[in-house]
Amino acid sequence: MAQRETNPNFMNGVPELLILRLLQQKEMYGYEIVQAIRDRTDAVIAVGEGVVYPVLHALESDGALKSRRRIVSSRSRIYYSVTPAGSRRLADLSRTWTGLTTAIQTMLTGGRHDEAIP
Repeated sequence: MAQRETNPNFMNGVPELLILRLLQQKEMYGYEIVQAIRDRTDAVIAVGEGVVYPVLHALESDGALKSRRRIVSSRSRIYYSVTPAGSRRLADLSRTWTGLTTAIQTMLTGGRHDEAIP
């Protein structure tokens, strides 16, 4: 039997997608990103620093983000911003996420000869 291609665990990509989207709008530091995700999703999505910082470091290692240290109110913070490679990655992730959510919505509303789930 031929091995079938399956979808990756799509929830793993959600923090990356949200972080890139936020940083496309303005540069931010880690805890600010944590708060922005919570605030902008009305706490439906709440990720901690233990999720955000590894994603930030991975994106920076991949060249999708750049960082710079700034002193704000006598505190040193690392601010992150999106690079051109990060913008392309965000566009790819957005297309994938849009396709995925469309497919899920189709299933929930009874697409493809199935009845909608109550």
